Amino acid sequence: MKRSNTKMIGEVLREYIDSLSMGRKLKESRLEKQWEEVLGKNAASLTRKLYIKKGVLYVYLNSSVLRNELLMMRETIIARINEKAGEELVTKIILS
Repeated sequence: MKRSNTKMIGEVLREYIDSLSMGRKLKESRLEKQWEEVLGKNAASLTRKLYIKKGVLYVYLNSSVLRNELLMMRETIIARINEKAGEELVTKIILS
């Protein structure tokens, strides 16, 4: 008996995650792991905490100098994050 409705396990898992509306939340949690790729190793090491709430990325930093640099690069960082996510995940960044 041959099955005509076969799918790859990755595709089935993606459909399941999408059906539970968990895709966006997974991308948000993945951002924490990709933060070093977005900013670089040195800048990421000065980050204490980050999280996303309602499209706003909150970043807590150990360095006021880095905070000022990131303020000037805010739009670029948002573009990089959204490019990695494949959708508009972040609309605003708040640095403190």
